[in-house]
Amino acid sequence: MFQAATISATDKPGFYTELLQQLEGLLHGERDAIANAANLSALLFDAMPRLNWAGFYLMRGGELVLGPFQGKPACVRIPVGRGVCGTAVAKRESIRVEDVHAFPGHIACDAASRSELVVPLIRDGDVIGVIDLDSPEPGRFDADDQAGIEAIASLYLEASDRF
Repeated sequence: MFQAATISATDKPGFYTELLQQLEGLLHGERDAIANAANLSALLFDAMPRLNWAGFYLMRGGELVLGPFQGKPACVRIPVGRGVCGTAVAKRESIRVEDVHAFPGHIACDAASRSELVVPLIRDGDVIGVIDLDSPEPGRFDADDQAGIEAIASLYLEASDRF
């Protein structure tokens, strides 16, 4: 049985190194993409300070559809190119937003959210979804967070079968 440990690193690169090690243990022996997304959402929400939402949106029929997550209820469908998640899909790159209220076309699922980090999940050249993190703090996410979540996304994709 997996049990998350308190992360002892005091710097962000060290934090993400420890978080990746925990994720390897969590995903070990399980290939189901939805089960792994659910557990990864819970791990991120539990381990990362100052989040109010952590989860997945998955590509379905040309749009993003809500997947496993932790936090308040969320928007169910997001068109490609709309909001931070849809823009990350359209650009096929991670997007870090310091103040979501200043992001053109931001979709406010939770009015308390102030900053956001979205990392696209790309498999065999196709965007299959995104990992989305929200925080009630402006400027919560930096380059270290982006690199850490991108590494987590890669491990998730390696460990999981197709949806």
